[in-house]
Amino acid sequence: MQDDSLVEYGFRRTIITITAIMCALLEIVDSTIVNVALNEMKGNLGATLSEVGWVITAYAIGNVIIVPMTSWLSQQFGRRNYFAASIIIFTIFSFLCGNATNIWELVFFRLMQGIGGGALLVTSQTIITESYPVEKRSMAQAIYGLGVIIGPTLGPPLGGYIVDNYSWPYIFYINIPLGIIATLLTIQFVKSPRYSEKRSISDVDWAGIGLLAAFVGSLQYILERGHEDDWFESKAIVFLTITAVVGFILFIWRELTFKYPIVELRVLKNGNLRIGTIMSFVLGFGLYGSTFIVPLYTQSILGWTALQSGALMIPAALTTAFMMPIIGQLLTRGVKQQILVALGLLIFFVYSFWGYKIITPDTGKDAFFWMLIVRGMGLGLLFIPITSLSLSTLKGPEIGQGAAFTGMMRQLGGSFGIAAITTFIANKSELYRSTLVAHLDVNDLDVQQRVAGLKASFIAKGMAPDKALQSAYQILDYGVTKQATVLSYMDVFLYLGLMFLICIPFVLFVRERKGKGEKIDLSSAH
Repeated sequence: MQDDSLVEYGFRRTIITITAIMCALLEIVDSTIVNVALNEMKGNLGATLSEVGWVITAYAIGNVIIVPMTSWLSQQFGRRNYFAASIIIFTIFSFLCGNATNIWELVFFRLMQGIGGGALLVTSQTIITESYPVEKRSMAQAIYGLGVIIGPTLGPPLGGYIVDNYSWPYIFYINIPLGIIATLLTIQFVKSPRYSEKRSISDVDWAGIGLLAAFVGSLQYILERGHEDDWFESKAIVFLTITAVVGFILFIWRELTFKYPIVELRVLKNGNLRIGTIMSFVLGFGLYGSTFIVPLYTQSILGWTALQSGALMIPAALTTAFMMPIIGQLLTRGVKQQILVALGLLIFFVYSFWGYKIITPDTGKDAFFWMLIVRGMGLGLLFIPITSLSLSTLKGPEIGQGAAFTGMMRQLGGSFGIAAITTFIANKSELYRSTLVAHLDVNDLDVQQRVAGLKASFIAKGMAPDKALQSAYQILDYGVTKQATVLSYMDVFLYLGLMFLICIPFVLFVRERKGKGEKIDLSSAH
């Protein structure tokens, strides 16, 4: 088999695994570490809130454009060279991000950093998968999964600590020493596969690259900025939606007809990879969606600091870390992937329903602990089985192509999730607010007593009676808005949970049927 030459043993395999995980972590931590520093950047660079949002958007666009091309670029330049070059690009632009003097400079550097970073995620997954013999691949995915699941959780507390104790450029500077070490280890230890074929410049799918960038870049922009720009009220969003749809259709046509496509769509003929790709999207939706909503709720409703809300997620990440090797063992011993995925989906539903039940305008910190531990268990059960299911029957260059698809779909799932959640919360809050206001009758005795009580307390603090009355109504209004927002958060938890629940029969049914026709299965490959 072609990829036997890439299987490593002993010390070399350990070093390669550490290097690949370090690179995956660098990339993922960087996508969430910025969230808690946006306020600092805004003040420091004199930017508006929507301008500073571009710091996140630009990175995501760079990521999503490069991910589908990684397999092709690895073949073009040799995997080791491409991986090392990506780390160098990522590290240099991390330094430049920290030195940016205005917001648009920072946005451009973040785009370039995202282009370097996107490759790290997928290529590190391919490197780990190919460094282990087939029967140990589940274990390899478990090790890789540690980085991917813990990364988004580490970002906010680490970012909060750095911003509180130093200044925002240091969230980028911490990448520099790690980037240098990773580059040196890559050059020394990572091997390039023998099946790499180089293409002459005339064979390069330039049209495919352009269409991919237009389609994915536009889609990512729509998802990230749509809510703020009021969706289709904005001419830019309408224009980019047309670009994304046309770009997508032309891109599919081009890749299926061109001799050397930039993205090998034919690999999706593999049934396991198709299901894995859809499940990766759902996983991204849940993983990034819940990583986004819990800190948002604790900071905006409960008034916690960035560090407090980031630290809340750590026990869940540790639970996932603890579960990864156990699940890797179960898969290696032959437990069916679809059973573990179904169990993970069910546990994630329990977590979401739990969230739906405990959320109030003043939920205590302790109420979250076990709920988030359950989330950690669910993610552990989902990540490795989905990834190993996707790549289980692929060989040689297909592994890299498959990893690129699942990686891209996980990222897009996260973007869709966050866009859907922000829009949903804004719309539902308005709806709930108007319903609650309709039930507040000025002639109602309870309402009158509440207003009178608030007015009296303001007068006691030395306020003029008319001012006190105005403040009493403001407090009442604030209470209604807060309650409406909490109700919309409850809905988000409930619907996220239902989405995972609906997927269970789909996974059990489809996997069984497709699996019969496949040549090898990870669970029977020893």
